[in-house]
Amino acid sequence: METVMRPWDRISIIIPAFEEADRIQETLDRLGPMAGIENAEVVVVDGHPEKTTLRAIAGGFARGICGPRGRGAQMHAGVLACSGSILLFLHADTRLPPDGLLRLKVVLQDPGIDGGAFDLGIDAPGVAYRLIEKGASFRSRLTRVPYGDQALFLRRNAYFQIGGFRPIPLMEDVDLMRRLKRAGKKIRFVRQTVWTSARRWQREGILFCTLRNYALIILYYLGVSPDRLCRYYR
Repeated sequence: METVMRPWDRISIIIPAFEEADRIQETLDRLGPMAGIENAEVVVVDGHPEKTTLRAIAGGFARGICGPRGRGAQMHAGVLACSGSILLFLHADTRLPPDGLLRLKVVLQDPGIDGGAFDLGIDAPGVAYRLIEKGASFRSRLTRVPYGDQALFLRRNAYFQIGGFRPIPLMEDVDLMRRLKRAGKKIRFVRQTVWTSARRWQREGILFCTLRNYALIILYYLGVSPDRLCRYYR
């Protein structure tokens, strides 16, 4: 895969984390051998006051900072602490495909594209998970509003033009991508899968977790505040 590598195309990978000490090193180790990582920076933003995730990092190329609790606030803190012209928001329980950074750059070689996301994969066997994946792919392409576990990426200037992540306790990803859409910014999907942990579905039950998520997003679109939705979620 050929890409035009320009010095201002540096990717900043921002990883929000809260009590992810048991998996953060694995997440970082998977980034290490990726094609294009040598031109990227990685920032882990820990929302725990005791820095439990940061203390579990064994060194290497990632930089760790503390941020206020809440994914939106943490990711915005990460943006302010990094310098890349391309921002990639990666959940701590999600892994990119080996050539994901190069594919992202191919998408953004089109100056008319301001961001995008990957297709969703759930890291567990089972027909139910495959149906959830297909539903997520269809929904995100129909609405043009992908979710955070699809590894969202944006040009830095577009991110600030729409005001960045807001410090809301839930739906920070939907809120951001809806504002991007309303601003007339265009996104494109990378036709390759990122794999996210199935732990939410396994802990809560596939049916309950799926229905709860759909209920929350419907309530959000109907105008229920993220603060109230967060109470329902927890």
